Amino acid sequence: MGGSCAQRRRAGPRKVLFPLLLPLFYPALGEPIRYSIPEELAKGSVVGNLAKDLGLSVLDVSARKLRVSAEKLHFSVDAESGDLLVKDRIDREQICKEKRRCELQLEAVVENPLNIFHIIVVIEDINDHAPQFQKDEINLEISESVSPGMGTILESAEDPDISMNSLSKYQLSPNEYFSLVEKDNPDGGKYPELVLQKTLDRETQSAHHLVLTALDGGDPPRSGTAQIRILVIDANDNPPVFSQDVYRVSLREGVPPGTSILRVKATDQDEGINSEITYSFLGVADKAQHVFSLDYATGNIRTQQPLDFEEVERYTMNIEAKDRGSLSTRCKVIIEVLDENDNSPEIIITSLSDQIMEDSPPGVVVALFKTRDRDSGENGEVRCSLSRGVPFKIHSSSNNYYKLVTDGALDREQTPEYNVTIAATDRGKPPLSSSKTITLHITDVNDNAPVFGQSAYLVHVPENNQPGASIAQVSASDPDFGPNGRVSYSLVASDLESRTLSSYVSVSAQNGVVFAQRAFDHEQLRAFELTLQACDQGSPALSANVSLRVLVGDRNDNAPRVLYPALGPDGSAVFDTVPRAAQPGYLVTKVVAVDADSGHNAWLSYHVVHASEPGLFSLGLRTGEVRMARALGDKDSVRQRLLVAVRDGGQPPLSATAMLHLVFADSLQEQAPPNTDWRFSQAQRPGTSGSQNGDDTGTWPNNQFDTEMLQAMILASASEAADGSSTLGGGAGTMGLSARYGPQFTLQHVPDYRQNVYIPGSNATLTNAAGKRDGKAPAGGNGKKKSGKKEKK
Repeated sequence: MGGSCAQRRRAGPRKVLFPLLLPLFYPALGEPIRYSIPEELAKGSVVGNLAKDLGLSVLDVSARKLRVSAEKLHFSVDAESGDLLVKDRIDREQICKEKRRCELQLEAVVENPLNIFHIIVVIEDINDHAPQFQKDEINLEISESVSPGMGTILESAEDPDISMNSLSKYQLSPNEYFSLVEKDNPDGGKYPELVLQKTLDRETQSAHHLVLTALDGGDPPRSGTAQIRILVIDANDNPPVFSQDVYRVSLREGVPPGTSILRVKATDQDEGINSEITYSFLGVADKAQHVFSLDYATGNIRTQQPLDFEEVERYTMNIEAKDRGSLSTRCKVIIEVLDENDNSPEIIITSLSDQIMEDSPPGVVVALFKTRDRDSGENGEVRCSLSRGVPFKIHSSSNNYYKLVTDGALDREQTPEYNVTIAATDRGKPPLSSSKTITLHITDVNDNAPVFGQSAYLVHVPENNQPGASIAQVSASDPDFGPNGRVSYSLVASDLESRTLSSYVSVSAQNGVVFAQRAFDHEQLRAFELTLQACDQGSPALSANVSLRVLVGDRNDNAPRVLYPALGPDGSAVFDTVPRAAQPGYLVTKVVAVDADSGHNAWLSYHVVHASEPGLFSLGLRTGEVRMARALGDKDSVRQRLLVAVRDGGQPPLSATAMLHLVFADSLQEQAPPNTDWRFSQAQRPGTSGSQNGDDTGTWPNNQFDTEMLQAMILASASEAADGSSTLGGGAGTMGLSARYGPQFTLQHVPDYRQNVYIPGSNATLTNAAGKRDGKAPAGGNGKKKSGKKEKK
């Protein structure tokens, strides 16, 4: 059972056979079966007939379940033929990395009986990689002064293939300056070295471009290239050269220091640092070096001191230009000085008053000065002028002396200081001038009264405020300075009583903060007005007044007060009699309540808390009217009770409760006799709370609570009249109450509560709404009457 090591190939993509390198099957010896294949075979290629090499028949392949196993399975067994096939791509460089010998270990497994055989597949290299340089471009710099024979090591190429397929040699593109030498690495590889064959000249050719090629030994060979770019570095082989041997320039003696007068220029044919030139004076007298400066990098010559024709008429200087290699050359510079008006006038301040009162009249002397010009003749004659827009002028004196005086009104608040520029100009051609600026400070006088930030102040303060808290702040400004502009505040008048004013408010003298000295009560004091004064500390002092109106806002601090129903004077309950035949909608009675608050806090709503017979009565949410919801049934009690809660619209709301006692009867005689205290005659007129008027047949309620009850009833009817929906009825001027209480009750007999009642959906109160309807007949009511008897519980 031996086999040949020769490699065989069959026709077709799946019929490549590779016979055994050693005898095919030696089970007794345990020798592995060996195959050899090239890398990158196509999937399905035949490695060898494993069944035959193991001594198995075709039937044994499936019967004994011939198969192979490995850590990574690149092979499989054909179940029909027993051939060992390539299952996956095999890349020698990936599988074996840099190993020279690449072998894959497999195990062939059969069953019945179970046996295992070792298989080694040798992966042979093919030339599937070209040599490759790490960089596509190699940049070198070589000085033109380098001698021939100098070598530069170049980067090696890499080829992962092995043996003949690996890197074999390097080639260089033909040129006359460089050659290529191959040298051996200690590990057996090769690296290229670039050798200079001919002297370089940067001025002739500043750069060279070569191509380096690496080839392997495959058949056919594969190659990779890299571009070599050689930059020729300059050598210092050229001295600087000036653009001219002698430079001449004429210069006015009046030019200021720092004036650029000339720039010498030298060039060098070298490049880089070899062409960098520096300039310096060469053998120049100390005087000239102090008068002129030379920029060592640019060759620019500037003046450092004023020139004086009377002292020096001509300057002659030698200048050297030197490159970095110490090669140098020189030139001569001649500077002619031209005479002219070269002395500017001087301004000398001899006396100065820097503090000037803002109320100073015109003509006050604030400064004395003189002028001086070292020139003579017209060049020394000087005239002076001032900057525009200042309230000052110059008066000429003798011997070039001048006075600076005021020439207009001064206002420190508008301009606290002046920067006055005095200019002096001579009569030279061209003229020369100079200037001097002096600062004049204006001293303040108290000529401005304080001014409040607002013409009047309005502040809203909620009632029940914290005593001592800040409620407002007024602020006044005074543009004056120091004490003249320091403002203090005081309270000078009010519409409150002067003797109690200090118990209401106070004002901080320092910052104008107004403090409340007590908690305000909207129901007692809705608004008051203060007059505040701001006064400066000038002498004499100036002041200003401003009004501050304080509006005390309402808070929900009063619960509703039920005026009807109420207990009688003797403590008995008030009963309302209802006809047995009353139909749904019949007005039974009305809960009357008032709230001392305003707005939403006084907007009342009425709610049934408990009823002895639920569903028998209905209650108006806003009116408090109790009406029949259904007719009285046979099983209904003739005595009924309703517990009503009255809530205001505050947040949170406050409430009160009222108990209604209702009696159903066919006539008034079915009950207790009527209380004569509750009735009255036509001749009676109501008096003040707690008083009695009229005869014994009837009296006006003799306590304040009953009086207020009637007031609330009048108020409720007034509300209905204002809304145009009165349900009680009545003639003009009685607010619908004459049908119930008689014509003697008119608005003139009771206090007006309407200002406390809020009309939803508007900013008006009943005072306004009802007032608009005075003189108009209210809408007619339902004409029904009800009795109001009193009975002891």
